[in-house]
Amino acid sequence: MAMSGMRGLSVFISDVRNCRNKEQERLRVDKELGNIRTRFKNEKGLTPYEKKKYVWKMLYIYMLGYDVDFGHMEAVSLISAPKYPEKQVGYIVTSCLLNENHDFLRLAINAVRNDIIGRNETFQCLALTLVGNIGGREFAESLAPDVQKLLLSSSCRPLVRKKAALCLLRLFRKNSDILNVDGWSDRMSQLLDERDLGVLTSSMSLFVALVANNHEAYWSCLPKCVKVMERLARNQDIPQEYTYYGIPSPWLQVKTMRALQYFPTVEDPSIRRALFEVLQRILMGTDVVKNVNKNNASHAVLFEALALVMHLDSEKEMMSQCVALLGKFIAVREPNIRYLGLENMTRMLMVTDVHEIIKRHQAQIITSLKDPDISIRRRSLDLLYGMCDVSNAKDIVEELLQYLATADFAMREELALKAAILAEKFAPDLSWYVDVILQLIDKAGDFVSDDIWFRVVQFVTNNEDLQPYAALKAREYLDKTAIHETMVKVSAYLLGEYSHLLARRPGCSPKEIFSIIHEKLPTVSTPTIPILLTTYAKILMHSQPPDPELQNQVWAVYSKYESCIDAEIQQRAVEYLALSRQGEALMDILAEMPKFPERQSSLIKKAEDTEADTAELSAIKLRTQQQTSNALVLTDQRPVNGAPQVSQLGMVLVPSTSNVDQNAVDQRVTQSNGNLSVVDPQDQAPVGDILGDLLSPLAIEGPPGVSSQPEVNGVPSHEVDANDALALAPVGDQESAVQPIGDIAERFQALCIKDSGVLYEDPNVQIGIKAEWRGHQGRMVLFLGNKNTAPLDSVQALVLAPYHLKLDISLVPEVIPPRAQVQCPLEVVNLHPSRDVAVLDFSYKFGTYLVNNKLRLPAVLNKFLQPIQVSAEEFFSQWRSLPGPPLKLQEVVRGVKPMSLGEMANLFNSLRLMVCPGLDPNACNLVASTTFYSESTRTVLCLIRIETDPADRTQLRMTVASGDPTLTFELKEFIKENLVSTPTAGKPPAPVAQQPQPNHQPIASSDPGALLAGLL
Repeated sequence: MAMSGMRGLSVFISDVRNCRNKEQERLRVDKELGNIRTRFKNEKGLTPYEKKKYVWKMLYIYMLGYDVDFGHMEAVSLISAPKYPEKQVGYIVTSCLLNENHDFLRLAINAVRNDIIGRNETFQCLALTLVGNIGGREFAESLAPDVQKLLLSSSCRPLVRKKAALCLLRLFRKNSDILNVDGWSDRMSQLLDERDLGVLTSSMSLFVALVANNHEAYWSCLPKCVKVMERLARNQDIPQEYTYYGIPSPWLQVKTMRALQYFPTVEDPSIRRALFEVLQRILMGTDVVKNVNKNNASHAVLFEALALVMHLDSEKEMMSQCVALLGKFIAVREPNIRYLGLENMTRMLMVTDVHEIIKRHQAQIITSLKDPDISIRRRSLDLLYGMCDVSNAKDIVEELLQYLATADFAMREELALKAAILAEKFAPDLSWYVDVILQLIDKAGDFVSDDIWFRVVQFVTNNEDLQPYAALKAREYLDKTAIHETMVKVSAYLLGEYSHLLARRPGCSPKEIFSIIHEKLPTVSTPTIPILLTTYAKILMHSQPPDPELQNQVWAVYSKYESCIDAEIQQRAVEYLALSRQGEALMDILAEMPKFPERQSSLIKKAEDTEADTAELSAIKLRTQQQTSNALVLTDQRPVNGAPQVSQLGMVLVPSTSNVDQNAVDQRVTQSNGNLSVVDPQDQAPVGDILGDLLSPLAIEGPPGVSSQPEVNGVPSHEVDANDALALAPVGDQESAVQPIGDIAERFQALCIKDSGVLYEDPNVQIGIKAEWRGHQGRMVLFLGNKNTAPLDSVQALVLAPYHLKLDISLVPEVIPPRAQVQCPLEVVNLHPSRDVAVLDFSYKFGTYLVNNKLRLPAVLNKFLQPIQVSAEEFFSQWRSLPGPPLKLQEVVRGVKPMSLGEMANLFNSLRLMVCPGLDPNACNLVASTTFYSESTRTVLCLIRIETDPADRTQLRMTVASGDPTLTFELKEFIKENLVSTPTAGKPPAPVAQQPQPNHQPIASSDPGALLAGLL
């Protein structure tokens, strides 16, 4: 393409902008790159001007996001050009395309050095800018002495010296061990006497880095910093161009005060007095005005001055003045100033003798806890947490509990954690502490970690006087129609241990206690069932001699769970049933838990560790650590330190005084179909009747008595190609002789709703799944059963994980013996929201045939949802806070399977989307809510609104909203897949939908072409 002058670059930029799609743009870019490559091969015929034009094009292509893997030599060679236009291009493109480790940079060192030591100031500025931007080790070794000379040279213009100071700062930050700054104290002192404010500001930036590295060497510079502050405070000799809205060089003031904070103290009385006069002037002279820019500048100086006052730990009068000033700021209307006021008041808590002064502003801080801005609410929470002590703990905790009911979901976790810590640290009495924790669990159970209720159990166990009160409160909470599962756990534990202390109270007989706890059993998840089984055994123990009716009811529960597929539940049921037939010996075996050894609270310890690392407690960091330590344990479910000893591995704790044979108790007995067998204590797998497991269609179903999600017509329809869903590959060219039993797709779809069932079955093999999910983590156990009398050879199971799932499967044996079943635990961690599905590549050899199956695993999006009931106020508050795309997406869905509103509600509930009746005044509409868990998003509230058309049930309008754009899109598509008619069998899968990009117009400066046009 023949072009003359820079018109070629302009035409190329226009061509790229006019491309209608990404593919057309790529073709145009590839064509231009090919043309540039051809011209560079004939470099001898290129003039510097033409080379400059092609290098500009390379830069533009690079800024568009394409790889440019050639032409670097041509860009570097332009640095040596004698004219400014070519030299400028060489410097700019080299700094953009090459990093500090690129080999071509070595070729440019001499040229750059020649420009630095030359007399052309423009070339010096270009060279210093390149060195500062790249900051490589070789540049530091070769060019740092020359840069230092420029900075200290009295013959250089201020413009060059400013760039030299910033260049030296960059080299020092990158290579502090190479840059020689020994003996720089006198030189820095000389630079701090500089009258030019531009050079002084740049030098102060360098000085901050030097004293941060070693303040001991720069004590002589401290008086000079104070003189700089005096000069600025009195507005002496400050040019107009360095005065910002009447404030003398606010940037230099901030840098100077930051440098002073690296010195431990100011010992000289005259210097200290001069510095305090300056700080006093700043504190007294700063006020809130209408001009936003002036406010920003003046408050930047003010808050840095506050930090310096706290660092110097000055006299109490000035501290009181600082707190009073901050108290005024947290009451203004401007949210940025309120935020800074709260943040700095939190820092003030580290200073002695100001706590009582800060308490005077408690009412205003509590008011800020209800601010519309969540950032201000967080800072208010941090401040309340830090200022709490014995005198005001009750008021603050009660305020937090009251606020918890209306707080954002994003804050409830942090609120619950901090309220629990404060209640423990400053409880006036232990009964109040129990009340607070139970209220926390009742109001925000989803956001209360296990450590919190573990700690309550420790307190109650170690304080006999507290046990009747705690048991009574637990009994009262169980009367509620709907309580959180965590409340079921703590109530069951407390009543199991201490319900006998309430025997004389109405409604507290053993039979009544058992009945009210047993009502909650169908509503709890699998990990909670073992706690309830232990509670039943304890209740039975306390009622010796037992009530025959109560005993029969408990025995019936244990009998039901004797053949449960979950090893933990089965083991407890078998052991407790055997133990409960021991008669009075049960009193010794299941005696009350002994006192816990005195130890520091895990919550308080983590809080103190975090406070030691940071100036203020970061509850988010603390919660992150807690999430890590309380991650779902898949191989060993023993409680962490401080957890209640509820025999998580099914071991019965026998007191040392018991005369019962521990070995007899500890045998792990498994009963199935009337056959008894003793299992190795190290084997956690339920044995049972293997043949019965394989042949019975109910063998891999969930435990009886546990409510499962209803199966409805609408199920996740992640359809794949028939060849992918079932790939049967016989050895050689023989035809496949092994066909699956049942429809693979239907089995997968059923498991997307249920947590147990058969994934695949053929005449030789049955693959069952039992799963449990908690937050963003899960555990699936694959049951691989050989149905034949001959072994299965060459067994392999490989999990193909999508990008958003972290999967870890245990080793699968190569041979499955005849009529045997093996278990393969599979750990799942959800990293990001996505509808992609993991695939199990399972193969085995039977006779002469190699059977290979690619089976989708039901670790789908809805497994990481937790339904949650929200009030109308909570729903509409969140709904209004999410204004539109990409956080709120709306779509008219056609081709919907005809169903009534009730059937649709059942479908949503089966997908873990809780339908909230009564929120939408239109009876034809449906509103649902849920929470989504992933490692990247943590807990995100999701809101769904369905508007149906009574005249046409095949279409509806759906709106989905959440705080994460990817989640909103994926959840919308997931719900749509379950609403529309199921695709015909064998239909290829739809392409994976890409996340929609926000609909906005780019600003002019974000266009590479516009940037280049500005340079040209």
